[in-house]
Parts: sequence; structure tokens; C-alpha cells
Amino acid sequence: MLPWKRVLRPLAALLLAAAAVTVPASAAHSAPAAATTSSGWNDFSCKPSSAHPRPVVLVHGTLANSVDNWLVLAPYLKDRGYCVFSLDYGQLPGVPFFHALGPIDKSAAQLSAYVDKVLAATGAAKADLVGHSQGGMMPRYYLKFLGGAAKVNALVGIAPNNHGTTLGGLTKLLPFFPGAEDLLNAATPALAQQVVGSDFMTNLNAGGDTVPGVRYTVIATRYDEVVTPYRTQFLTGDNVRNVLLQDLCPLDLSEHALIGLVDKIAFHEVANALDPARATPTTCASVLS
Repeated sequence: MLPWKRVLRPLAALLLAAAAVTVPASAAHSAPAAATTSSGWNDFSCKPSSAHPRPVVLVHGTLANSVDNWLVLAPYLKDRGYCVFSLDYGQLPGVPFFHALGPIDKSAAQLSAYVDKVLAATGAAKADLVGHSQGGMMPRYYLKFLGGAAKVNALVGIAPNNHGTTLGGLTKLLPFFPGAEDLLNAATPALAQQVVGSDFMTNLNAGGDTVPGVRYTVIATRYDEVVTPYRTQFLTGDNVRNVLLQDLCPLDLSEHALIGLVDKIAFHEVANALDPARATPTTCASVLS
């Protein structure tokens, strides 16, 4: 018998993506403007402190946006004294709210422009990037191909799709549905590019996972049902730290979405990665931090 629970979750993600690109703009609610978030991030008058001298740019995941993905983590970091910013990227024409569906190289160019804007406003020489899912992987294109390594100190990926996903084996079924791959490529390029073995993934990882001068942290959960197998999220190379959440707290059952949306155990590791000199042990009790 097929493992239906594992199959249906990623299938639901694909169906949501398909629905997103067919919903008329007038029928969907627009995401709140990032510059007017009520929690205090995206304040371009913020000046980094000596304790936290680099601004943090949050990079949302596929089908997410610059506000909803960060309703917990952005205030968490702001309360710890960081200047925090987030951007929308990868918008498709006529598709509001659900972002990060456009070509990933184009999204990386949007990130590049946004980082320049943040650095100009804050006066900082470099930024730190924290991304969830596609947002933890897409910046690697920026670092490798668009000159981002000179402007970024650290990249922290939460459940990042670093080597392509099988979606729990679902992608193996695509050849049995004529036209399905062409539809993904045409309608939602970023989804097609994130499948294991895609031309994009092959190009991104050719010659090694990392670039010199940037610190990398990957935070993964063994219960990830979207980026599968979960160990493909991990990077190899210099200045890399790969973290499995359950090694820190075996009781943490977060899957792909929750680890980036609300998991304070994961967020404690994010804080450690941003400020390793002041890092403290991450345990199950970190949920109270």
C-alpha cells in the first residue's frame, strides 16, 4: 500500500501552487506591504548596534510572502537588537500573496537589489541572510553568480531545498502525466527548478556547495515532507554547520512549514548562527526563550 500520508502532503502543496496561478488578482487578498508591518521590522531608519553590526534580511519560501513567513521570527530577532528586513520576490503576473514562484535566477536578482538597498540605508558593509525553504537556497545563487559573497557575512537556511527535492517520491510520478513537467515549467518556474536533477539545481551545485568568505548554517527537521530526503538540505564545504533539529530536542516534531514559521527551538539556532560568539546551547527549553 502506498504511504498515502506522505504522498498527499506534497501533492497538496502542488495543488496549492496550481490554484495560486489560476486565482484572479481581484479574488485574492494582497499581502500587507512589507514597509508597513506592525511588528517593527523593515524600519529603514534602523542603525545596527555594535553588538549586532549587520542587518538581517529574511527571505521567505515558496508560496509565502515577506510578512506571513516572518510573523514570529522577525519580532524574535528584533527583540534581540537586530535591524530586521524582509522582501517579497518571485511574483508572477496577476498572482498576489503567493510569491517565490518565478524563475529563481530572477528572484536572486531581486534579492541582490534589496540587499543593496538595506546596506545603503543602514550603512553596514555586509548583511546576514536568513531564509526558509526556497529562501534558504535561492540566496546561494546570489552569492555564487551575482556578487553577493562580497556583501554577505552569513547565510542561515531553515529547511532549505539545497539539492532538489523528490517531494516524498512524488516527482518520480511526473513522467507518467504527459505535459505535467511542461506545465510546471511554464506556470510556476520555481517549482520546476526545485525538483531534484533540474538544470537549475545542477548548475547551482556544480563546483561545490559554498563560496569562500561566507558562513553557512543549515537547520533541518527529520519530519520534513516537502524537501525530501531531508539530508539533501545539508551542505558540504568550508564554514558550514549542519544542524538536525531533533539532535537538539528529540521532542520537536516540526515539519517543513512549522520549522520556519513558529519553531523557537529552530529560532534559537538562528540566533546562535547570527552571533556565534554569544551562542548558548539549544535544547527543548529553548522554546521558552
